[in-house]
Amino acid sequence: MNVLSLFDGQSCGQIALNRVGIKYDKYFAAEINQDAMFITQTNYPNTVQLGDVTKIEGCNLPTIDLLIGGSPCQGFSFAGKQLNFEDPRSKLFFEFIRLKDELKPKYFLLENVVMNKEYENIITQYLGVEPILINSNVVSAQNRKRLYWTNIPNVTVPEDKGITLQSILNDGITDKDKAYCLTLHAGTLRDYFKKSQSNVVYIPNENGKYEVKEGKINMSFAKGKNPNEVFRFNTKVPNGKYDFRILTVSELEKLQTVPEGYTQCVSYGHSMNALGNGWTVDVIAHIFKNIEL
Repeated sequence: MNVLSLFDGQSCGQIALNRVGIKYDKYFAAEINQDAMFITQTNYPNTVQLGDVTKIEGCNLPTIDLLIGGSPCQGFSFAGKQLNFEDPRSKLFFEFIRLKDELKPKYFLLENVVMNKEYENIITQYLGVEPILINSNVVSAQNRKRLYWTNIPNVTVPEDKGITLQSILNDGITDKDKAYCLTLHAGTLRDYFKKSQSNVVYIPNENGKYEVKEGKINMSFAKGKNPNEVFRFNTKVPNGKYDFRILTVSELEKLQTVPEGYTQCVSYGHSMNALGNGWTVDVIAHIFKNIEL
């Protein structure tokens, strides 16, 4: 079986195939982000990187049995500017359609964000299948709603595994049952308390106080500061004064059900970007298990 993954990122599709034991001959990847490609090649050195999706021609590829991809979603997301198909990034959806028509794979899977029903219907019309809505919270410790269009048969919503954010922490405590959808930035404490959109952890020391145990980070809220500092954030909450840390790389990997250590060949920020742009592996593995070879 040959696989073509468009907008492959850090190759979560490849992890999912291996997780359910589906063997493949060649895995072709269309990706241009150097950090994501480095993560992929570190873990799967036999991946055939094809580069820019707009320059791939189906006639130059062997028979493709499985076409997968999650086209850039910034133009569709309710959290974005809602530029829909006029956004250059979201127009890349039509590259998926073009290659699907050229290659005529046996199976296909397209993932994207929950969006305006009008845009969803356009994608449905082009692909000829209705999407299934799956929230990653049934297989992981994060809320992450996504739409999946596929002709793989008998796809259902996975059973809820009951995984909580607390259960995946390396240490410390949290006041959330599930993490907020893994975004491309950690946010600020104002976001955390006003919008509940960041993920922070309280860490007690031997005296019962709370202190930071994670450092050497370079996030958006640390601008102008030495990235090698241990950043401590103090704020007043009903139970008193606390210090916070953000999630570690291994915890972020657990949120996406990616193998621990998979992205640790790059910096924290690059790891977070790759994970935030990637798939929740156990959702994809759940879909792939219905592939009939």
